[in-house]
Amino acid sequence: MDGFCGGGRNSFALVAYLPEPLARFIDDVRYDLAPGCRLRAHITILPPRPLTCPPDAAWNELQARLRQSPAFQVELREVRQFPESGVIYVSLGPGYSELERLHASLNTGFCEFNETWYYHPHVTLVQGMNSVAMVPGLELATRRWRDYTGPRTFPLDRVTFVQNVAADGQPQDKWADLETLDLRHPAAV
Repeated sequence: MDGFCGGGRNSFALVAYLPEPLARFIDDVRYDLAPGCRLRAHITILPPRPLTCPPDAAWNELQARLRQSPAFQVELREVRQFPESGVIYVSLGPGYSELERLHASLNTGFCEFNETWYYHPHVTLVQGMNSVAMVPGLELATRRWRDYTGPRTFPLDRVTFVQNVAADGQPQDKWADLETLDLRHPAAV
């Protein structure tokens, strides 16, 4: 996430976890690239942020907006790297625009936050990798993704509100699921 292996203690985010078997594959690649990062494969909708209100008030506000949001298809495309941050990620095809719109509609009110980076929907594989390991890491991720034969498309139909609960002195990648909401499915035609 673009900060999900970080983000600061007591920060909050909204994510969509990837389904199996895609999630297991992404988790395995991530663990090979960053053995200490044990996060679940996800797409970040609202990157980590502090709240100016109690979490339940923020969640209530998010729910009201999310209830208007239909589920949509997402397709993972190719392994890339953000040149500014060095993050290695899997890009999105279909679903990218819907995620941008969803982020814009939710980054308001209690959850409004001036993002460190421009919102760019993706699936993070690794961040914070040292420059010596970067090229081999990118090559490994690209090769593994190319060889993956499982599904690359899935419905994004559930979102999860999470909180960073790392204790002082612990790595910043300990997140707890607080609430989950199913997005509405468009009526069948």
